[in-house]
Amino acid sequence: MAHHHRDNRDNRGRRSTQLSDLDPALTDLSRRTIGCAIEVHKELGPGYPLEIYLNALKIEFRDEKIEAEYDKKYELDYDDDILGSVTADLVIGDRFIVALLAEDRDVTGQERTALRAVLRAADLELGLIINFGQRRLKDGLVRVLNPDALRNDDDDDEYEDDDEDGDADE
Repeated sequence: MAHHHRDNRDNRGRRSTQLSDLDPALTDLSRRTIGCAIEVHKELGPGYPLEIYLNALKIEFRDEKIEAEYDKKYELDYDDDILGSVTADLVIGDRFIVALLAEDRDVTGQERTALRAVLRAADLELGLIINFGQRRLKDGLVRVLNPDALRNDDDDDEYEDDDEDGDADE
């Protein structure tokens, strides 16, 4: 039941306002990416190793002409020293990052935090966690926003909402 309540609230305002603040091209790219993930999940269902879903996604992206980079590394610097790097599972059209899972469980706060850290390192505003292990893919889709990148674009305090509930609407 909790899910329905949260979805209704999102549709009435906060989350949708937030997404409309993003660049429409970015929102469109994210919808198309989710569309590909839904196709893959419809075809395969849950239960396979992550690599299987990734390979299927690559085929969907190719068919949909979506430009994706895999295992892209971003270096982290600290006072002009390189600390090391973090890796993004998928970078779509150089615009947003997708973290992939194939686990039979809910996406955790830790996974949201980790993706937000990669977004900061990459200086990108939008991330998406896709968990193919869920019985319904809708339950495995979580949108994550990078407050730092959003703040540069506009100064309304919308971005703070993300910490309470980072769930995607779709």
